[in-house]
Amino acid sequence: MRTVRLDAEILGQIERHGRATYPDECCGFLLALVPEPDGPARDVVGVERALNRAAGEPRGRFAIPADQLRALERRLDGSGRGIVGVYHSHPDHPARPSEMDRELAWPWYSYLVTRVTAGAEGPSAAFELDSERREFVRMDLQVRSSGSGPRETQTLSADPPQ
Repeated sequence: MRTVRLDAEILGQIERHGRATYPDECCGFLLALVPEPDGPARDVVGVERALNRAAGEPRGRFAIPADQLRALERRLDGSGRGIVGVYHSHPDHPARPSEMDRELAWPWYSYLVTRVTAGAEGPSAAFELDSERREFVRMDLQVRSSGSGPRETQTLSADPPQ
């Protein structure tokens, strides 16, 4: 099982974004130092918020404009960082991918889903799409403590995908 690792502050940024957009879904990009495509871990070093342009129903889905993705890729070119996935919130729903998420997913991306209920964040979980079966598989989500002391890592779990 592959792993997504990030600092607690980065997860906090995602959770704050989810609370700010509740009851609509938030979305954004997961940025990492350019990893090996098939490496065992994705070390997320930052996030970039995206606009949710879901036509008609931003409370139940998200859509990131293609021009925003291309612009971010151009900005990151030569920086040693790249887009390794997408995060989004599930307002009042479990932190697991929906059928719509599966239909629109890319197999080489990691997907971090955060549950937000009545403006408060809940558990988060990470997934990637198995390109052969076209199903999401769970990734380990490891959150490192922030601060100047020794860094502890907490592995989060949420409801399994359906």
